[in-house]
Amino acid sequence: MLQKSLSITSILPYIYTTIMAQLVIFRHGQSTWNLENKFTGWVDVDLTEKGKEEAKNAGLKLKGFHFDFAYSSALIRAQKTLDLAMQTAEHPPLKPVYDKALNERMYGDLQGLNKAETAIKFGEEQVKIWRRSYDIAPPNGESLKDTAARVIPYFESEIIPKLKAGKNIIIVAHGNSLRALIMYLEKMTPAQILEFEIGTGQPRLYELDKDLKVLSAKNL
Repeated sequence: MLQKSLSITSILPYIYTTIMAQLVIFRHGQSTWNLENKFTGWVDVDLTEKGKEEAKNAGLKLKGFHFDFAYSSALIRAQKTLDLAMQTAEHPPLKPVYDKALNERMYGDLQGLNKAETAIKFGEEQVKIWRRSYDIAPPNGESLKDTAARVIPYFESEIIPKLKAGKNIIIVAHGNSLRALIMYLEKMTPAQILEFEIGTGQPRLYELDKDLKVLSAKNL
């Protein structure tokens, strides 16, 4: 729904532009290592009970939506979130596509370490640089720039053609793989996306025109 604060001048382009496709993206529910405050990355940990409930709550927000294709990472926490959300939404069965291109940022030597303990081991400032820099990677891991370098080409080759064909798509992935995608879709700068918070189990809806211009972007 359009916000009441919009002027008629800003509304008119929206009214006369046809929505070609809808894209919904969201982060998996709370994982066991989210709960334990550990760097998770590519380690394949499961959802907590809270995470399962977050996935179901996301599904409630998706009731009434129709999707033609569903995508997730190669990690079980994202796959289970997608499955639980679609079941709760009572969506007709889809065969999801799982791909490691949508995996979380690979944290290398930090994976499995408690974040507070890591700050003690490496220094709080160094850990902050690894976590909040766009192009500085932790030892044997990926930066957000590295993550984007695999997420965006996959999105462009696998998903964009379907959106251009008017297909609606849902993607369940991870905090940093979604940051890369949001940065791309919403044309954010590295500084902007690093400050953008992505909550667990919070669907974000994009309405796109025939040229894949974002007509609206909002959390459900």
